[in-house]
Amino acid sequence: MRRMDAILRIAPVIPVIVIDEVAHARPLAEALVAGGLPVLEVTMRTPAALGAIREMRQVPGAIVGAGTVTNAGQLDEALSAGSQFVVSPGLTEPLGRAAIASGLPFLPGIANAADIMRGLDLGLTHFKFFPAMAAGGIPALTALAAPFGQCRFCPTGGIGPSNAGEWLALEPVLCVGGSWVAPRGMPDVSQVEVLAREAASLAR
Repeated sequence: MRRMDAILRIAPVIPVIVIDEVAHARPLAEALVAGGLPVLEVTMRTPAALGAIREMRQVPGAIVGAGTVTNAGQLDEALSAGSQFVVSPGLTEPLGRAAIASGLPFLPGIANAADIMRGLDLGLTHFKFFPAMAAGGIPALTALAAPFGQCRFCPTGGIGPSNAGEWLALEPVLCVGGSWVAPRGMPDVSQVEVLAREAASLAR
């Protein structure tokens, strides 16, 4: 899990990206990388996702992963598209074992102690706390992290520029995930770069 740890330490924010048109992928990735956020999570929620991952992989400096991976079939698709890491909203043993066998850095979602213990049984120590705000926010993660000192987290869900700094101040939090830096659709890429620079400057 050292490679997942290294990926999560690259920047304080991982943009969570929903792509509807493959043509939008490369300019968006270029703006995010230029703004200092090279780790990009493309959610597998749209038909354009796999094509977008392939396009973003062509951007120098971009580290592109597949998000919202929920089963082994999607994991295989993400691998074929060139994903460099995989993120899941939850953790099942079949998906966890398949992800580990693939050799890809894997960040499964957790929301409670049982989820974390399931991950630890599989040899995982890095998790996405999701949905972060709906699952209890900072008090919930602080309480969860206490008995699992070996674990590190990337909270995602309900996090934006107004509260990201509070999450990043937590010792077990390596970074946060958020969609505010890359709004759905084809946003103004110059504005995306500005938002990325602001996010990249957040203290950890």
